[in-house]
Amino acid sequence: MSRHAVLIDAKGALDDATVNGRVEALGARLDTCPGQVVALLADNGIDWLVADRTIRRANRIALPLPTFFTDAQCRHALDAAGAPVLLTDDPSRAARLGFSAGAKSSHGLSMWIRRNESTVVVPPMTSKITFTSGTTGQPKGVCLTAAQLSAVTGSLVQVARELGIRRHLCMLPLAVLLENVAGADVALALDGECVVPPLADVGLHGSSSFDVRAALAALHRWQPDSVILLPQMLTALVAAAEAGATVPRGLKLVAVGGARVSPDLITRARALGLPACEGYGLSEAGSVVALNRPDDAPGAVGRVLPHLRAEIAPDGEILLHGSRLAGYLGAAAPAGGPLHTGDIGHVDVRGCLHVTGRIKHQIITGFGRNVAPEWPEAELLAAAAVAQAVVFGEGRPGLAAVIAPRGEVTDEALAAVVRAANDRLPDYARITHWLRADAPFSALNGQATDNGRVRRDPIFRAYGERLAALYSAAHEAHLPFTEETFPDVVS
Repeated sequence: MSRHAVLIDAKGALDDATVNGRVEALGARLDTCPGQVVALLADNGIDWLVADRTIRRANRIALPLPTFFTDAQCRHALDAAGAPVLLTDDPSRAARLGFSAGAKSSHGLSMWIRRNESTVVVPPMTSKITFTSGTTGQPKGVCLTAAQLSAVTGSLVQVARELGIRRHLCMLPLAVLLENVAGADVALALDGECVVPPLADVGLHGSSSFDVRAALAALHRWQPDSVILLPQMLTALVAAAEAGATVPRGLKLVAVGGARVSPDLITRARALGLPACEGYGLSEAGSVVALNRPDDAPGAVGRVLPHLRAEIAPDGEILLHGSRLAGYLGAAAPAGGPLHTGDIGHVDVRGCLHVTGRIKHQIITGFGRNVAPEWPEAELLAAAAVAQAVVFGEGRPGLAAVIAPRGEVTDEALAAVVRAANDRLPDYARITHWLRADAPFSALNGQATDNGRVRRDPIFRAYGERLAALYSAAHEAHLPFTEETFPDVVS
């Protein structure tokens, strides 16, 4: 049995034998609890991973809850899954969520019980339930099987071995499937080291606030081989490095996912010694679907993992074969056939997958060109001066953007960002008009979900009239057509 450290956090390190001892102790307590579903609501740390492993070994169903979920979202998830047991590091929150009889373990998490008034039927073979807050903010329960999650981990282990990865630093919440499966699970399957400090120690606060100084300090302290970042985290690290901050040279993979990434940002990151690689995934597929390697050219999301096969439907939608989720909570069993991703894309001659946007977001301009707004948005977001950007333009001659700057940024600086983004875009995908947002898009003003995803419809309702005025002003600036304008065609 391995005796080297496998789990490391700010408090110390545990070898595999000690981890297994903690799993057995927690499992004995869990055996006395009712129901099948066990919710897990805690900050990143060794205790989180011990609890997750215990739930799996006990053949229970894990329900990870991000700490950035509101109490209302947590209640919805708990009720939808019928979870009678909660493991948490926040007793006051457990009480607010209707749990009682909390008993703290010797290692930090406490176990809370509640009485369920109704019986919830969870799809057969479910091993883990992941809730994602979509654009409506109402979490949706995706039920995943152990075989599905194991297939993702197995495919990513092959990639990690090719790159010589031995130590992974968790910089996203473990309750997020991407970090849980592609980060921690892969490191442990490699018999490597998984470093899991509290999220504040790596610079992440809530779902959308990032302290780049803390992140750089964590990278230098822990010297990982791999990390997983969101695009805005990479943007902040690149900006800091370009301003003179030093980055550790031992990184072998900086995987970036969660939203589209500008190829320019990937190129800049690599020039600074950050081996950034865009990937693509979705909850229904168990997290990662495709991933680039550090020597792959930017622009695609990489080769599809070996256990999957991608097919492009006639309308451009990406269909996945080889991944079968158990289903959704409160919904009929999924139909047979491939998994419909809802994303538009294509596969190039190298066999790399390209994802251009969401079907439901696609814009058709007044000149009949189809544009996924995520494309120009990613180019805007590659600039450190831009915190958020949303692009519109349905039926218009060009695209318009609403931009929320990061900190104090002048209009001239934002205009320069737009010009630079346009230089990297074809004419039909360029931003012809833009507005500065009145305030950041947030859950408080209804323009973003609790995990920071923008809500396009409320943003358009808030800014649509001003955008229309920009189009009208541009139209009126042109001279009206007269006989003198086209003398050869006016009779």
